[in-house]
Amino acid sequence: MPTISRPKFIIPGAILRFLSSGYDRCAPLVAAGGQDWASTVPRFPGPRTWAFAILLAGCTISLALNWPGQLSYDSVVQLHDGRTGHYNPWHPPVMAWMLGLADSLLRGAGLFVLFDTLLFFASLASLLWLVRRRTWVLPLLASFCAALPQVLLYQGIVWKDVLFADAAVAGFVLLSHAATQWEHGGRRWILIGAGFALLALATLARQNGIVVLLFGGLALALVARGRGFRRRGALALGTGATAAALGFVIVASAALATRTTGVPQPAGQIRLLQLYDLIGEQKYDPTLKLVQLSSADPGLSSLIRSAGVRLYSPVRNDTLFASSKLQDALTNAKPAVLASQWQQVLLAHPGDYLRTRARVFFWVFATPDIGQCMPYYTGVTGPPQDLRALGLETRFRPQDRALAYYAALFSGTPLFSHVLYGALALAFFAFLLWRRRPADIPMACLLAAAAAYTLSFFVISIACDYRYLLVLDLSALVAVFYCVASGSRPAKSPRFTGH
Repeated sequence: MPTISRPKFIIPGAILRFLSSGYDRCAPLVAAGGQDWASTVPRFPGPRTWAFAILLAGCTISLALNWPGQLSYDSVVQLHDGRTGHYNPWHPPVMAWMLGLADSLLRGAGLFVLFDTLLFFASLASLLWLVRRRTWVLPLLASFCAALPQVLLYQGIVWKDVLFADAAVAGFVLLSHAATQWEHGGRRWILIGAGFALLALATLARQNGIVVLLFGGLALALVARGRGFRRRGALALGTGATAAALGFVIVASAALATRTTGVPQPAGQIRLLQLYDLIGEQKYDPTLKLVQLSSADPGLSSLIRSAGVRLYSPVRNDTLFASSKLQDALTNAKPAVLASQWQQVLLAHPGDYLRTRARVFFWVFATPDIGQCMPYYTGVTGPPQDLRALGLETRFRPQDRALAYYAALFSGTPLFSHVLYGALALAFFAFLLWRRRPADIPMACLLAAAAAYTLSFFVISIACDYRYLLVLDLSALVAVFYCVASGSRPAKSPRFTGH
């Protein structure tokens, strides 16, 4: 066959080669020119390069569509708190602090959204370099992950649940990297420190988020044990890292609490939960006698039996706000009396408590009618006075409308259901325990932490908002992506057994 010299696509081919393999390997191809070009045409970029490019494009598209952020009522309040430096005690103050810091550099929540989006996409993309296996399933899976509303839209919503989920996922991903870099002392400690810093941030973002910090310590101890540490040394390392991160959380919480206005609200939130439980128990068991409450606070007891039972819904507690008398009675109720009655019902009638909580948990986990569980949010809305102070207006742009329509296409499907991601988490948790490579242990602990966090809502849930369990969805996606990228074969002998 005749030799074809200097084909027009030799330069684009070299550029592709440069992106995947580096300039030094591309230069000879360009210099070769017309000398038997067929033998020097660079290889097509591999699946890892394409997967990375797709995730980069997904990150860019998410930022472009959401910038400078989707702000619900709570988001606007927290942004206003961050700008003024006075924090509402009903919200984790770390959110207001971070929003205030971002706002001081660039007005609005744009930099906060940038941080959230980069944190998740960078965590997912870094898994491509955690393993060496190359499969063309990776680009397809990257496209699938980037297109889900939990990624494309949620990363642009200014919610503490998104911050918590992203920080938790990123923390465990860094611990997985530390497991593969264990022989490099400097890298190992930097990765461990950064991982626990993010787990501490997750703990600050959600009151029940401490479970991710505890499982992070367990992951570090198991990795250290498998990497040759003695049992006591591994336990000391995991416990020490957890204690240090927890100490930071306590100090940071105390420092941020000095900027909160009004009475700290954990006690108020507990009272609201206890009232919600008592009303639900009374509704589902009309024969239940609230003896202590009837004696110490007959007015509240009467309101529970009348307005409370009528307004109660396992979907969310907001329906109780329709009764101003009930709200006033809760505000004036003695915490000790309400707590004593709640405890008495729990101990004397555990069946009533479990049935009531099971109905509430079913709604937050299964979201049988997702439309009632605020599955997504687009636009900007909030208190008019806060919007004016921030220089914002109520907003619903064409791209916000398009994102809302796009997310609605997934509503009611398995792809927008915690049940599916819970099942995936369980299946891949079992797979990771079977395979037991060093990097598998933090990934398995991520799934276990997400499951424990989810189960905590059996006790504390008072609403079914989809965002509450976002960490379960993202953890399952990250685990699936990691397992596909790393293959199904166990590590070469010996497997990571912890001996």
